[in-house]
Amino acid sequence: MDTAVLDWLLDSDPALRWQVERDLAGADEVTWQATRARVATEGFGARLLALQDDDGQWAGGAYFPTTITHPVEWGDRESQPWLATTWALNSLREWGVDAGVLAGTADQLAANSRWEYDDLPYWGGEVDACINAWTLANGQWLGADVGGLLAWFAEHRMADGGWNCEWVSGDTRSSFHSTLNALIGLRQFEELGGGSTRELRAPAEEYQLSRGLRLRASTGEPVGDWVDALEYPFRWRYSVLRALDHVRAAALLDGTPPDPRLAPAIDALRAQRTGDGRWLQGRRDPGAVWFLVDADAGEPSRWLTFHAERVLQWWDAAAPAGAPRG
Repeated sequence: MDTAVLDWLLDSDPALRWQVERDLAGADEVTWQATRARVATEGFGARLLALQDDDGQWAGGAYFPTTITHPVEWGDRESQPWLATTWALNSLREWGVDAGVLAGTADQLAANSRWEYDDLPYWGGEVDACINAWTLANGQWLGADVGGLLAWFAEHRMADGGWNCEWVSGDTRSSFHSTLNALIGLRQFEELGGGSTRELRAPAEEYQLSRGLRLRASTGEPVGDWVDALEYPFRWRYSVLRALDHVRAAALLDGTPPDPRLAPAIDALRAQRTGDGRWLQGRRDPGAVWFLVDADAGEPSRWLTFHAERVLQWWDAAAPAGAPRG
């Protein structure tokens, strides 16, 4: 990759820098681990850790805030807020905070946090596949007992192989959004030492691969304008970048080569690279956040550029013969 782009990526918060060092810059483990350790003491990670409530939650709620004792820096209160416990845990885990920094949090949440849906206990999850996927990964990370959630995914898979958060309303076809979030949570559970999830993942990964990660099975047309939209932070929405990032990580976990059916999705991602080798921030979710961690809409995004470049380097190094590179 371009040296100027790599230097730009390295000139970032420790939450991103250690990942760039490890996955793009070829730094030795001592170097990137040292940077990773800084996430809990400076920058984004330290700021978010400081916002944790005394009862182990953030903003007094599991998925939605009930109390906000610290000012927010961006967004409105009319849209979905991104302040509560689940969103904080997702970010801290994604940024590489060691679970030991949050020692005791799993027990605190078991005692104090209930889902807004039916007042269910936090580590038992609820009815939403996306929420349960995040809870599965976060629980494994923090040492909570989430074995029941693993069984939940086996019991709630759709006949076509994936999941749909609206199953409670009678939906019987898998959702791109729900299926990807479920797959990511299952994979992360396994990466964190929770045991193999490959048997659970395989039908859902085939569901998405059979559609080239972005097309309707019925027409072969893009499933929606949102499929190629890029935005960071990653939340519940599907995007071809998030899907490719999962497929890359799953292939490395499972020891499998890139699937040739990914080529058009790779081309779609590559087409969004700007002339100077970066990817631009798309729309930003309008709800309140504690603080901003990436660029404004339309500006070059370090987080998106990192994820996109990592996917393309994996593909270009290991893609099937004859697949386009560069």
